Amino acid sequence: MNLRFMKAGTSDALVLNSISKQAFDSDAEVGAASRGGPPGYQSVSFHVKMARMNHLFKLADENGVILGGAILFRQGDTLNIGRIFIDPQHFRKGYGIIMMQKIEALFPDVKVSTLDTPAWNTRTNAFYNRLGYSEAKRDSDFVYYTKKRWQCNQKLYRSIKNLASSTFPSFSVLTI
Repeated sequence: MNLRFMKAGTSDALVLNSISKQAFDSDAEVGAASRGGPPGYQSVSFHVKMARMNHLFKLADENGVILGGAILFRQGDTLNIGRIFIDPQHFRKGYGIIMMQKIEALFPDVKVSTLDTPAWNTRTNAFYNRLGYSEAKRDSDFVYYTKKRWQCNQKLYRSIKNLASSTFPSFSVLTI
């Protein structure tokens, strides 16, 4: 399946708002105290504003069907991933991982990506850990994550080093 990740226009706001509302409300099924989400998650005017400010993005299939969205804020060499959301009918199909990969690919010169997620949400906390995000801090409500560009390369380096060492015991690699 050929998926495209791109800036969303104001004409996409209604669909993205609907997906956002469904996605965040579904958290009640996995531990949220009630239906709800971050500020503006169910506001069409909020999504229109984010589109006008070039912060709203969409993930669409080859037929143009919108599968999910993201709100991203770039400041210099830092990207804050304000939120991502996938249509619940497409949960557990890998689209969240694909979206995060496409976000990273869209901003190759970003040195640090940041995001936060509710502390109670074991689903999203596990997801961001799996993607290589490191917990920077935690309070009673949120876990704050960062991912430095070198972390991707450092993990790849460790994997190659471990594979090489186990395959060729006398193999040595310069340490970074």
